[in-house]
Amino acid sequence: MPLDTFLALVLFAFTTSITPGPNNMMLFASGANFGFRRTIPHMFGIGAGFFSLLLGVGLGLGALLHTVPALYTALKFGGGIYLVRIAWKIATSRSLSEGMESVKPMSFVAAAAFQWVNPKAWVMAVTAMATYTNPELYVASVLIVGLAFAAVNVPSVSTWAGFGSALREWLSDPVRLKWFNVTMAALLVVSLWPMLK
Repeated sequence: MPLDTFLALVLFAFTTSITPGPNNMMLFASGANFGFRRTIPHMFGIGAGFFSLLLGVGLGLGALLHTVPALYTALKFGGGIYLVRIAWKIATSRSLSEGMESVKPMSFVAAAAFQWVNPKAWVMAVTAMATYTNPELYVASVLIVGLAFAAVNVPSVSTWAGFGSALREWLSDPVRLKWFNVTMAALLVVSLWPMLK
């Protein structure tokens, strides 16, 4: 892969990873509700899940979705319904969860699995594979795309968890926390709009 193409890929990976979307809204809320340390498995789950999604799309799923558009549509709307469910859980959370057993941050496995139903993740993966792979060195270029995202994804998404965590003290007021969680849930639902059109 030529250097200018690789640099464009890294910029694309960084931009799509750090801009608002379902993952980043959930990490922001998780950082605020659970703190940065307890959100780390969620962050790494996003990175691992998205890497596996990229490889899956690059090695055949992208072609399948192109061949069967109804499958892609079902995936987008199924993912959207799941995100609305997560938004509801965020909106109805009413206390910082330090020491609460019944409320837990998203696990590594759940965050990794979520990438497979996250509409923004699919759009990113399909776009990256269509734009940055080289037909002559296809498998190698699929791996390069995956590794470029792996290098920038976790540092990018951790920024959102860090911002949320920085607000924990301010959000110790129950009224502020209530409105923060309702706002985060609304933004999570709004983040779906461009992907579900």
